[in-house]
Amino acid sequence: MNELMDLKERMEHERPARWHELPDIALYMDQIIAYMPRQLIRFDEGESLTSAMVNNYIKDGLVPRADGKRYGPIHLGYLTAVCALKRVLSVRDMKVLVSAGEKREKPPEELYAYFLQALDRALNETAQSLPPQAAP
Repeated sequence: MNELMDLKERMEHERPARWHELPDIALYMDQIIAYMPRQLIRFDEGESLTSAMVNNYIKDGLVPRADGKRYGPIHLGYLTAVCALKRVLSVRDMKVLVSAGEKREKPPEELYAYFLQALDRALNETAQSLPPQAAP
């Protein structure tokens, strides 16, 4: 039951950084890999982002190509969304979302803010649906 309460607590309080809080300097792959766990609620210790996963997301068109070997806020935003959504959507479905967002010609920070709002609602609703903590 403690694990469930811990998960509920994380779902109520942990959120990815907002756009203006993302590092505004270009990062290398190893720095991206080290940064991303701060962006996501981890459900188990076995899951972690790898450089191979990032490269596959780029090949699949889910994340823009790096500028040389450096990644900026736009990459962190896309990676945050992809890593969160991969639990519930297929790569094909994520591609539909990404292309729909790009067709709207909105700036990436606006699309990211919309994603964070939707994620916040989903996490809050899920946390509220969990049973209240049992009395000790």
